[in-house]
Amino acid sequence: MKKARDILIRSQLFGGLSKEHITEIEKIAVGKHYNKGDIIFYDGDEGVGFYLVAAGSISVYKLSPDGKEQIFHIVKEGETIGAVPVFSGKSFPANARALSQTHLLFFDRKKFIELITGKPDLTMNILALLSARLREFTIQVENLSLKEIPGRLASYLLYLSQEQGNKDLIKLNISKVQLANLLGTGPESLSRAFGNMKNKKLIEEKGADIRLINRDLLEELAERGKDSR
Repeated sequence: MKKARDILIRSQLFGGLSKEHITEIEKIAVGKHYNKGDIIFYDGDEGVGFYLVAAGSISVYKLSPDGKEQIFHIVKEGETIGAVPVFSGKSFPANARALSQTHLLFFDRKKFIELITGKPDLTMNILALLSARLREFTIQVENLSLKEIPGRLASYLLYLSQEQGNKDLIKLNISKVQLANLLGTGPESLSRAFGNMKNKKLIEEKGADIRLINRDLLEELAERGKDSR
């Protein structure tokens, strides 16, 4: 199992901080372990602290009145969950569930705020993280409201490529059902979108591995938001 210090150094939020700051942060980190399917927090729970994913992955989602699940984020190793409500003093605005055996580091809100007072470099990291999260929400709202399913899928595949090092061979890191929820559609519509992309030689698919064959047309589809007729 990775040591807390190594996790902090490689994390999105704390990466680049001095050894002294990492040591201080490590002292208030509390390790927590969850099994696949365990709930980390519920929509409306008090934002008493935030979490850093040390291993595993987390689904952040909302439930509609009829019980339909809409995924907002898949949070992976090195990323945080719960930071926005913690720093705004609000309750958690969504649910969080472990997608696998998961190890988290928990940071109590009061202890963390006391720790960062007077540390501008750490504060800037937090502002950058919150700005990035706001941008992700903005992009998702745009995708769900303005783009048809093929455009949403193309956008997500290009996002994965960028996240995985601008590679043409990418790995789908969630199930097709979870991806459908993330894109605001159903499994059948997603399957048709994948089929159309393969028929048009935009991608090749083998299990969780997807090869982007024609990146230019994928970018055009993501920008346009829908298939040309």
